[in-house]
Amino acid sequence: MNGTSQGPTATAVAAHGRARPAVTERHQPGPTGPLVQYTADYHAAFAAAPLALAVVDREGLVVSANDALAELLGADPADLTGRVAADLVDLTSDTRTWHAYREVLRGRQAKLRCTRRLKHPDGHSLWTQITASPLPGGSERYGAGAVLLAAADISARRDLQARLRHLQMHDPVTRLPNRALFFERLATALEAGAYDDTSTGRIGVCYLDLDGFKAVNDTLGHRVGDRLLAAVAERLTALADEAGYGRASAPLVARLGGDEFALLVEDSMGTDQLTELAETTLRALQEPFDLAGQRLSLSASIGVVERRAAGTTTTGLMQAADTTLYWAKADGKARWTLFDPERNAHRMTRQALASSLRPAVERDEFVLDYQPLVGLDGGGVRGVEALVRWQHPQFGLLTPNRFIGLAEEDGSIVQLGRWVLRTACRQARRWQLEHPDREPLFVSVNVAVRQVWDSDLVADVAEILAETGLPPRLLQLELTESAVMGSAGRPLQALQALSDMGVRIAIDDFGTGYSNLAYLSRLPVSVLKLDGSFVRGFQYDEGEYGEAAAHINPADEVIVEALVQLAHRLGLTVTAECVETSGQAERLRRIGCDTGQGWLYSRPVAADRISVLLDGPHEDEGA
Repeated sequence: MNGTSQGPTATAVAAHGRARPAVTERHQPGPTGPLVQYTADYHAAFAAAPLALAVVDREGLVVSANDALAELLGADPADLTGRVAADLVDLTSDTRTWHAYREVLRGRQAKLRCTRRLKHPDGHSLWTQITASPLPGGSERYGAGAVLLAAADISARRDLQARLRHLQMHDPVTRLPNRALFFERLATALEAGAYDDTSTGRIGVCYLDLDGFKAVNDTLGHRVGDRLLAAVAERLTALADEAGYGRASAPLVARLGGDEFALLVEDSMGTDQLTELAETTLRALQEPFDLAGQRLSLSASIGVVERRAAGTTTTGLMQAADTTLYWAKADGKARWTLFDPERNAHRMTRQALASSLRPAVERDEFVLDYQPLVGLDGGGVRGVEALVRWQHPQFGLLTPNRFIGLAEEDGSIVQLGRWVLRTACRQARRWQLEHPDREPLFVSVNVAVRQVWDSDLVADVAEILAETGLPPRLLQLELTESAVMGSAGRPLQALQALSDMGVRIAIDDFGTGYSNLAYLSRLPVSVLKLDGSFVRGFQYDEGEYGEAAAHINPADEVIVEALVQLAHRLGLTVTAECVETSGQAERLRRIGCDTGQGWLYSRPVAADRISVLLDGPHEDEGA
């Protein structure tokens, strides 16, 4: 019986069912005992079992195989006896499996389970699950170390799994790889690029978003929208195949969701390859699409990222791609934009500043500098403008243009503005008390439009004036022209209440918007601050500023003179910003401008420097 297809001992196959006593040649009870009939039945079951089975000796040779194994391998059962089992089911193709199999043969490992793809003699391939485990009781019949080998055809299951995976990893509308498969391939490509010495070690992504696709869905319906997405996918696939011609592989095209697509370039040759691909993509998508009798046109915005694979993560790469796509849209759409580390660093700094704004007020990280406003008729200091600075622990001293916009966006401008107002009023009152022998300075504080809308500005001002003892006439609030124009409802009521309180309202940067003096006459405004662009365009004295005089616009002086005359007729005083030369100051004085502000008089300085400026003429007040 040993070495034939009649099968192993009863105990071996009993492992698949209820345990029974082992029957061996050495311990056979007798020709007529009940165990003889059981053993015969057992051998018959082994031979007829639908599961492909074989008994293998400790040398790895087949000593018994059933018909199911022969059919699986396309061989005659008798021809399998004496064959090397590992060769029959491909256990030698990888070192790890071969080592584990030998450990089972030596009795050092309880079981081996692996999946193998086998080649049938008729040419087709089949997937099998191979199991090898020591044969209980096999030592008496087959010798020590006998092993039961089982092979199950799992091709149908593998095919089903492959179909399910395809459905899970592909977009049903475009049939392209979806987001999950894209990120899987991206992770694999990054790992390969980082460790494969035969590759360029670089990787690139074109991340694109269709411009105006939502309008197609809204006007023509989702069915047309889906057909358009499928047509876009077809074009992207075609251009990717063309781009991959002559290379190891074509770019992977994937739909990441909605109207977002991505092209993954493995083993990139550099930024030129990616930007050329992006340009080709733009041209391809700008060609009209003919769908359902309609001719549709669209464009795309593309973010392009190309870098070394080593040290790059999937998250980091796609964050950069997403940021760059945002830049492309912000820059006007229908274009590609290449990732710029410096621009991204600025964005990261902006985010860091935004997240630390509110705590910074509580940590007292802000300081105020003051820039004098000087009377052009007599040269004395009439007032100061309070300018906030942020002494950031990481980025150093920051000027308002670095953080005021962020504060307005997240609403922290209300808290910051209240601190600026209180600090400036307290300091102005201190100067008034320290210099009782001269006309007290007024302090001018910038107010954001959000402060008017999101806080009770009138109540804040009244409370701070009462707290500090500063007379309302010594407080001037500056709002930009765009914030005041069109004021109605609550903003207008707030401005009127502040004016009735005695606080002066000034329009900052006047002339940068759609200036309307007639409209201003209906608002409680008392001061116009001319934007510095007008003053910079003034004529200089002969020889002053050398070549810069060639860029002077004489019309600016005419415009300023007209504005000053109109403002005076409306009862408004006028302050000129950015006065840098004595020639500018003289011309501003001649045309009737009331006060000047700029580096001619002083840069913004700390509060303790203002006392020095208060005691001297304006010609000596530079800092």
